[in-house]
Amino acid sequence: MTDKLEMTKKRYDEINEKLSDAEVISNQELYRSLMREHKGLTPVVEKYAEYTTAKTEFDEAKQMLDEGGLDAELKEMARLQYDDSKEKIAACEEELKILLLPRDPDDDRNVIIEIRGGAGGDEAALFANSLYRMYTMYGQLKGWRVEVINSNPTELGGFKEISFSVEGEGAYAKLKYESGVHRVQRVPETESQGRVHTSTITVAVLPEVEEVDVEINPADLTFQTYRAGGAGGQHVNKTESAIRIIHAPSGIVVECQEERSQHKNKDKALKMLYSKLYETAIAEQTGKIAEQRKIQVGTGDRSERIRTYNYPQGRVTDHRIGLTLYKLTNILNGDCDEVFDALRIADQAAKLANVQE
Repeated sequence: MTDKLEMTKKRYDEINEKLSDAEVISNQELYRSLMREHKGLTPVVEKYAEYTTAKTEFDEAKQMLDEGGLDAELKEMARLQYDDSKEKIAACEEELKILLLPRDPDDDRNVIIEIRGGAGGDEAALFANSLYRMYTMYGQLKGWRVEVINSNPTELGGFKEISFSVEGEGAYAKLKYESGVHRVQRVPETESQGRVHTSTITVAVLPEVEEVDVEINPADLTFQTYRAGGAGGQHVNKTESAIRIIHAPSGIVVECQEERSQHKNKDKALKMLYSKLYETAIAEQTGKIAEQRKIQVGTGDRSERIRTYNYPQGRVTDHRIGLTLYKLTNILNGDCDEVFDALRIADQAAKLANVQE
């Protein structure tokens, strides 16, 4: 581990030197790339500095205690420094093991989220709206930009399906564990007997990618235009500005009707298509690894029931890590960090266990 940390520190110092070079500064693409790498290495280098400081203090205290000849006060100070630095070294070592784990290259990307109503009809559609609101409010707390790509609203104020982009620092790193089946248990407003109904929706979280990440043959694409429409006359226009794109080899169909401009709708739909094809390629590469994982966190399996939202009990349970919180209202209002952080920590622990095996 020390060799790897020394190499990381050396690379960090090299980047620092390059970032002050006039030629590098004038090359915006290179400069941005180095800044991203610098940002990724900074937590490791800072923690390594903490570790080396603690190690030096430990060695000094040990030497003082080994040599002896100290009065009672100095001996107590040396003993405290010895114990304190020993604890710091152990803590830093654990944190450095996690920081040195291979980083998900998609963590810094923006995301596209798709929410679709599953079992439960209107109740599922209403809950799809609740989850859309939850992610939107979470994005607002983080200072992210949330923008609807396509939606199919219902008369009661729900969504049969809705897709939207989330742009902001670390969006995918935080939201990537949300893919899967979300289950809601509550009493519908239309239920006169007060019985609890169970409904489900599926969520897919896709990293937003550029054209350079995925190769598409233009001949494989079919573009269709149609008039935008929605429940209750929402978003209805008289021109064919809505766009549908069909990718023949994969059978993937994407749509966008939220913008009045056909050109903007086309751009958004293409972004979604690129992201879906990228997700498919990554899933094929990581499928075998996911099968071997003990904790299926963040594998993106849309058929897996990942979380239950129980309204009568005010409870949210994430089934992958056995986390239960009685904070339903807070979570649905965007206070999701406790859940998302617990998933990240569990994922890191699983990866660390695999490395050590």
